[in-house]
Formats: sequence, structure tokens, C-alpha cells
Amino acid sequence: MPTPSEHTRLQLELYLNMRAKAAWPQLAGLRVRHRGQYAYVDGELADGQSVKLMRLCYHGTASRWGFALHDPASDRYQDALLPTGSGSGTPEDALDTACHLHLTAFDS
Repeated sequence: MPTPSEHTRLQLELYLNMRAKAAWPQLAGLRVRHRGQYAYVDGELADGQSVKLMRLCYHGTASRWGFALHDPASDRYQDALLPTGSGSGTPEDALDTACHLHLTAFDS
């Protein structure tokens, strides 16, 4: 299984942070952890609370990643489909999907 290069990991973090800043005011920031082919993404809320959002899986290209949502009930990541019906897509689409599901509980 391919693992992303350092350049690809940094690019992923840049794109995710740009999207979060532009589209998700509930987020004070993101935390991305890399392990092998996976990138685990947590959202940091303004009050300091951390929310596990998703896991991305590198498939050899920086523009399409496999997508899994975090399930708070089981504290596991479950493969999921994006609104396009695909299990992989852009990191930005994955972030939007995860935030729609996980951040609605924090909206006023």
C-alpha cells in the first residue's frame, strides 16, 4: 500500500485547513495525524474541545483519498460514501461531509 510523501502530507494539511477556515467557522483549527497510508483528522472547537471527524486513506494520488467517518458510539472509523456516492474524493469534500455530520450538534 502506498504511503504519501512528506510533500503530499503537507499539501493535504494545507488544503484541509484552507477549507476549514473558509467554510466551517465552528472550527478553531484542525489537527491531522498521519500513520502509514492514513490521515486522521480532528476538529478543534473554539472552547478547546476536540472532535474526531474522519480518516482519509491515501491511494496514490493527492487529489483523491478514501473516506471514513468517525463513529462516536464505537470510537471507530467506518468507511463511508461522500454525497457523490463514491467512497473516495477530494479531501475538501470529505471534510465538508464529516463537518456536516459532526458539527451540527454544536450549532446554536
